[in-house]
Amino acid sequence: MTNRSAIGLMCLAVLCFSVLDSTAKYLGEFTSIPFEQVLWLRFLTHSALLMLLYSPPKFFQALKTKAPRAQLVRTLTMLGATAFNFWALKYLQLDQTITIFFLSPLLIAALAGPLLGERLEKTQFLAVIFGFLGVLIVTRPGFGGIHWAVGLSLMATLSLAFYNVFTRYTSRYDNNNTNQIYAPLGGAFLFAPFAITSWQTPDSLFIWALLFSLGISGGMGHWLLITAHRHAPAPLLAPFIYLGIISMPIIGYYIFDDVPSTWTLAGAVCVIASGLYLWSREKESRKNKRGYGPENSAAEPPIQP
Repeated sequence: MTNRSAIGLMCLAVLCFSVLDSTAKYLGEFTSIPFEQVLWLRFLTHSALLMLLYSPPKFFQALKTKAPRAQLVRTLTMLGATAFNFWALKYLQLDQTITIFFLSPLLIAALAGPLLGERLEKTQFLAVIFGFLGVLIVTRPGFGGIHWAVGLSLMATLSLAFYNVFTRYTSRYDNNNTNQIYAPLGGAFLFAPFAITSWQTPDSLFIWALLFSLGISGGMGHWLLITAHRHAPAPLLAPFIYLGIISMPIIGYYIFDDVPSTWTLAGAVCVIASGLYLWSREKESRKNKRGYGPENSAAEPPIQP
């Protein structure tokens, strides 16, 4: 596979994640399906998709982990990121949540120091601060009030940052198959009691299709992301994660009649500029450090839940 093909897979992954978030927002805004049911079917369908992709021996072999505690924490952080994100999407525009979401690479860079021993340079630290400024521009605290759901989106972003840090940690002990399976399977088991007790049968095939599409779009997004990184270096693919800032507002406009504000666009520029700067510095660092693998990159793009 060529680098161009890998970039194409990366772009498709971003599109899958955009579809995932917009579907969750639609279900939250325009249907009465309980929140717990939406979350459960997202993880259940994702797990079923993985079972179809892997043969039974390969699937059960992937359940063997050398870092069980880290996998448990990683699973919980993914569940938190997904739950907070879906909850926030019910109240915020897609362009707002995706801009806050892009704070995740900056948080990963900040957390990589104390958790993984990857220290930031002074200019990289300033880039992180600049990215936080971008989120303040989007949320504008003190200017007409700040919607409480912004806190949910920030919690989702923080959970996602921890999820990515723990993913890089578990990658030192477990292979991609194990990392692929644990989080969605854990979500399917943990959310099952809540979903079953609050179950509400959808009243149309369209709603059923939307519910099952959550796991498909999320699972395919993960698979495309991993496949792209298997065939091309992370520094080449990293900038393309920011295509979400284009796809999400377009979907938000055509489906929800949401128009990005000037403040959101200005904040997005700050956040993306910070992320791209960290990416460029990391790319330069890779050239000077032999054997510096993609799992050690502080500027590696986030894996969406």
